[in-house]
Amino acid sequence: ASCSGELMEYEYIERLAWRTPGGGSKGGAEAFDPKKLLEEFENHIEELKQLDEKIQRKVEKLEHQCHREAKEFAHKVQDLQRSNQVAFQHFQELDEHISYVATKVCHLGDQLEGVNTPRQRAVEAQRLMTYFNEFLDGDLRSDVFNNPDKIKEAADIIQKLHLIAQELPFDRFADVKAKIASKYHDLERQLIQEFTAAQRRGEIGRMREVASVLLHFKGYAHCVDVYIKQCQESAYLRNDVFEDTANLCQRVNKQVGEVFSSPETVMAKLIQNIFENKLQAHVREKLDETRHCDIEQYLKNLYDLYSRTTLLATKLTEFNLGSDKHTFLSKLIKSIFSSYLESYIDMEREYLRTRGALILQRYYDSKNHQKRPIGTGSIQDLKERIRQRTNLPLGPSIDTHGETFLSPELVVNLLQETRHAFERCHRLSDPSDLPKNAFSIFLLLVDHLCVEHIDYALEIGLSAIPSSDAKNANLYFLDVVQQANSIFHLFDKQFNDQLMPLISSSPKLAECLHKKKEVIEQMEVKLDTGIDRTLNCMGGQMKHILATEQKKTDFRPEDENNVMIQYTTACSKVCVYVSRQVEHVRKSMDGKNVDTVLTELGVRFHRLIHEHLQQYSYSSMGGMLAICDVAEYRRCAKDFRVPLVLQLFDTLHALCNLLVVAPDNLKQVCSGEQLTNLDRNLLHAFVQLRVDYRAARLGRHFS
Repeated sequence: ASCSGELMEYEYIERLAWRTPGGGSKGGAEAFDPKKLLEEFENHIEELKQLDEKIQRKVEKLEHQCHREAKEFAHKVQDLQRSNQVAFQHFQELDEHISYVATKVCHLGDQLEGVNTPRQRAVEAQRLMTYFNEFLDGDLRSDVFNNPDKIKEAADIIQKLHLIAQELPFDRFADVKAKIASKYHDLERQLIQEFTAAQRRGEIGRMREVASVLLHFKGYAHCVDVYIKQCQESAYLRNDVFEDTANLCQRVNKQVGEVFSSPETVMAKLIQNIFENKLQAHVREKLDETRHCDIEQYLKNLYDLYSRTTLLATKLTEFNLGSDKHTFLSKLIKSIFSSYLESYIDMEREYLRTRGALILQRYYDSKNHQKRPIGTGSIQDLKERIRQRTNLPLGPSIDTHGETFLSPELVVNLLQETRHAFERCHRLSDPSDLPKNAFSIFLLLVDHLCVEHIDYALEIGLSAIPSSDAKNANLYFLDVVQQANSIFHLFDKQFNDQLMPLISSSPKLAECLHKKKEVIEQMEVKLDTGIDRTLNCMGGQMKHILATEQKKTDFRPEDENNVMIQYTTACSKVCVYVSRQVEHVRKSMDGKNVDTVLTELGVRFHRLIHEHLQQYSYSSMGGMLAICDVAEYRRCAKDFRVPLVLQLFDTLHALCNLLVVAPDNLKQVCSGEQLTNLDRNLLHAFVQLRVDYRAARLGRHFS
């Protein structure tokens, strides 16, 4: 701020010097004259002093005026405060006076009311006595009893007279009491007729007026009944009683609030009347006609009717039905369905038992197959244990002609029936019985699907597996495995999707999981047994091919210089057979089971070739041919996509090199990467297969 002031002063002095003649510093028309500039400055300073004195006098004058006005304003404020205090005191006095007057007025009002109330009662009593005398004389002369337009006033009078008559002794006033009662009932009947006529005309105001009069009569409940009956006269014109009921209640709910003083009571009574009459009759008609002749349709109807009734009840909760409308509606539903729900689960189980047996029988009939009894006695158990431990086929092998006796269509039908049963069980079972009922349905599914169908097919499949020395055997058990796996995936999906939500929070969950585990383990035992025996058959078939196709001269050709084949016929046929079986296994298995089975098949395949090669002696050219065969076997082993199997054939290929290596290099080859960890006796055994073993004294390398 100080810098800004100095700058302004500097500019002001510059302008003043510039305007003064001879005051310029850069020359011009007149030369610089410091005296003129000093004189001009002195004159200007004098003018500024005079201006400052003038402004100072004006400021002092304004300050004096301001102090004077402030004192005057303070005096005015003090005067106003004193006036306000006086006014407040007057207001308090006035308020006390008003309170005093109001107390007097209230007291006077109480006195007047004390006088007027008995007077009004006396007038009302006199009026009622006048009308009572008319009934006593038997001549109703008053206009109120003869004018239809005054029926409301007459109803009020007769209602009071009726109450009075109840207190009179019967022996002295029997006649008049009867007349009053007759008139009471006559007016009540007229009011109800008037209400009915107004309802038919749709006159809501008249209905409300009559209903308010009837409210004090005994016939008020009858008025409500008439209203409810008349509401339903044209409401059920379609075949859908549930939709009609919802529409009726929606329409009536708007009307009862305008007509009756307690609409929630009327609405609740209407709904109770509909449930106990219309709905109950409809449910009984639908269910009783199928209960004993068509149990499937009965269960479908029960599920549909109960579902639609509960849905209707949910819609009705939007209306005012009193304090506990949910309990009220639940009781109405229970009153309709209790007798049917008590026997539901028994009928459900009976239907599933019959339906499941029928589906199974139809399937086996379509295959012209008579089910073989699967024994469960001690002898059968003993056979099963022997078969599992020894892998021997006990009993004759049967020919299924490639039939697996597993049907996807049958499985879908069984699962669909069970799915519907679970849905019905969820809807129709009491919450406390739901887990138990769902478990019983699950047991029936296990019996029909797992025991009667899958387990039976596995038993037939096991019986159809030929012995390991059978020739040209058709191995269908892998097809059984494939279909059994697919079926069990569907079974497991239904278990998780539909059964688990029903039992997840109950003790039945442990039972269900245990039962499922038990079923899986039983089937896995039979699947493992069947797969093992199938692999034995594959090994037997490969052994048969080698025995019939492999000749001793293959590895000791007569003409060592004229061998034109890349590998032997036996090798070719075995590789074709193995490749076909590998593809079969891949189609039949899933997940880790593929690698597990192919590993076992590959190990057996390697063992068979290894033992087979040790049955022959090899010339130099024969050894080369054996190496070519093993190379082909190794190429076939790549199809397994199992590292262990490929490693085994790599090692076998290295062993076969011992059949052709020069004697001097034999020790070096045995120390190679692939053979160095093998047993020396195994290496020696392969070297002994060479034709020149004795002549070249090859045994010394292993001594």
